[in-house]
Amino acid sequence: MRWEERFDWQLFFSILAFIVVSCIALYSAQQSEQYNDPFVTRQLVFYGLGFFVIAVMMNFDPELYQKASVYLYIFGLLLLIALILAPSSIAPVIKGQKSWFALPGLSIQPSEFMKIFTIMMLANIISRHNGRFQGKAFTSDVVLLVKIIGVTALPLLLIMQQPDLGTSLVFIAIMAGMILISGIRWRVIVPIYSGIAVLGTTIILLALQAPQFLEKYLGVKEYHFGRIYSWLQPLKYEDSSGYQLVKAMRAIGSGQLYGKGTGEREVYMPESQTDFIFSIIGEEYGFLGSCVVLLLFFLLIYRLTFIAQRANSEFSSYVLVGIIVMITFHVFQNIGMSIQLLPITGIPLPFISYGGSSLLATLMAMGFAFAVTFHHRTYMFGDH
Repeated sequence: MRWEERFDWQLFFSILAFIVVSCIALYSAQQSEQYNDPFVTRQLVFYGLGFFVIAVMMNFDPELYQKASVYLYIFGLLLLIALILAPSSIAPVIKGQKSWFALPGLSIQPSEFMKIFTIMMLANIISRHNGRFQGKAFTSDVVLLVKIIGVTALPLLLIMQQPDLGTSLVFIAIMAGMILISGIRWRVIVPIYSGIAVLGTTIILLALQAPQFLEKYLGVKEYHFGRIYSWLQPLKYEDSSGYQLVKAMRAIGSGQLYGKGTGEREVYMPESQTDFIFSIIGEEYGFLGSCVVLLLFFLLIYRLTFIAQRANSEFSSYVLVGIIVMITFHVFQNIGMSIQLLPITGIPLPFISYGGSSLLATLMAMGFAFAVTFHHRTYMFGDH
């Protein structure tokens, strides 16, 4: 079979559509008087590097990624440890976070790539565990659960040292999604998820009613409370922690049904090229333009789901499910925080927000999806 027939053109054109949306939104962002940076040009360079990564990755069989998952995971952990130990000249503290390696002309955020490495490691552990324990038992479910939590906890603890709340939530979402599809029975999962829901609700209530308790016993910082307060009452904190949320809602709301048109922004939004890129889309292209963006994400996730269902190995299916969970959480959290549905966290909108590490990591995930399709084998009695 020729390579054109094995290449996933649907996935390719989905990414091209995101490139168009990203460039249009970033072009509007760089027109602001606040910026003189060529966001569009740099984003296209990142996309070019990402396509190179895809071209390289899809030439390797997914089985090789399963064998390499342990080494990639350990490499990612070493990068996170090095980031913590690195001097400020190499890893500066930016906005209270030590999350980037600052290299000449380039900054790298290891946690973005660690998401993909962790997904691969979890997929490897789940597939091997299920292959070894064919007869399901309560003990094997507990063992698998401990493995999943342990593998996720190591990078999560290192990222919390930065501290990076947004990325930490992504890892928790990935872990929760992988647990759901791992084959662990519901009688094990339900009590744990119920306990987490109760714990989360309790923490929010304590933050509202007794913040001093969280400060004293859990070490919660004051700015964390500000995010919750500004989420629930943004207008009250418009001059401080609620500033970005109020601006985002005004921008999106003022776009109404059809939007104001390209370059016709009226609401000033700081740092709109990164975490609040959706406010630009909402203001300039309105409700209909926002729905188009959501439709693109839906089509992408639908395609990834289709690839996961017909993959030749459980490992590939589990990796793709992890990628789907990661992208879905990013989209839900990023758009949700822009419309007051969720608290503000530093999570970019995949494919669209400006940022090299985030975009390259996402395209690396797409590279694995291309590899699964490119090396797909059809057998006489089924795909497996």
